[in-house]
Amino acid sequence: MRTQELDYELPASLIAQEPVEPRDSSRLLVLHRDGGEIEHRIFRDVLSYLRPGDLLVANESRVIPARLFALKEPTGGKVEVLLLRQLAGARWRVLAGGARTRVGTQLRFLQDGQPVALTAVVEESGERGERVLAFSAPVEEFYDEIGAVPLPPYIHRPLEDPERYQTVYSRTPGSAAAPTAGLHFTPDLLFALRDRGVGLAFVTLHVGLDTFRPISEETVEDHQIHREWCRLSPEVAEQINRTKVMGGRVVAVGTTSVRVLETAARHGLLQLPDGTCPWRPLSPFEGFSDLYITPGFRFRIVDALITNFHLPHSTLLALVMAFAGTEHIRRAYAEAVAQQYRFFSFGDAMLIL
Repeated sequence: MRTQELDYELPASLIAQEPVEPRDSSRLLVLHRDGGEIEHRIFRDVLSYLRPGDLLVANESRVIPARLFALKEPTGGKVEVLLLRQLAGARWRVLAGGARTRVGTQLRFLQDGQPVALTAVVEESGERGERVLAFSAPVEEFYDEIGAVPLPPYIHRPLEDPERYQTVYSRTPGSAAAPTAGLHFTPDLLFALRDRGVGLAFVTLHVGLDTFRPISEETVEDHQIHREWCRLSPEVAEQINRTKVMGGRVVAVGTTSVRVLETAARHGLLQLPDGTCPWRPLSPFEGFSDLYITPGFRFRIVDALITNFHLPHSTLLALVMAFAGTEHIRRAYAEAVAQQYRFFSFGDAMLIL
């Protein structure tokens, strides 16, 4: 697939700069994969499309205050640091601004411009600003003092309430960006779904900032997908298997949930001598996912998808095209632009059935 096929025209005015209130009052574009029919609803209307016996699977990862500021010692140069992924102990993979932030550089972190007790040393230097830092103490102990939630680069207004960049069910810290499809749910809507007989299950995938990096290669498949840590528990695997046996649908909340489920399914495949790979009951999974979903991918677990509108040239747009069909998504996005839907992290949602 040519990367230019992941392009579309989007007026800057449709990039949402703040969330709507209440959360479930955002708009919902419903896309039916069978015939390509499109409906325009409000997000809370998702109740009308989910049936008793269906299972919602959502990512409960919580965004950490991953944006930090530090001074280089002894020069005093200022450096912005974005935490990406914890390694062993107090070592983290980060993005660190400045080409001169070399191996061996000493950093002292700041709170409101003043130094605090936390320091770090650059142990490794990688491509595109990536570094490995060894902190002098567990950085999570300093979150409240020195950290800020890193909003996506296309959001230019400060967020008054940082909890609006968290889902109402977030509980496991580790993400550098929110699993935004879940931002539309309210506690009342989740209770209403439960009362309707819709199940709710949680997986974990810690979202990295690479999710915002566009595909730069000419061919989509030549892109190297980022790795993200994820977990599917034994209890949730059992819920999914039971849902499948009973004829219910597995409805993924967001592309991150899709990656967890389809990664676990891939590890559970049974390769037969004739080359076929029948699905067998889903098994628990914990580890890193490098699953890259592009058009032509065979989905083994996910039956329906709730998702936001994604950036052009993104791996996320390639995933939804794989799920719904390239032409269906192109038409749905064109319709969303024409109908003035709000796009990206704080924007409106799609339900793909």
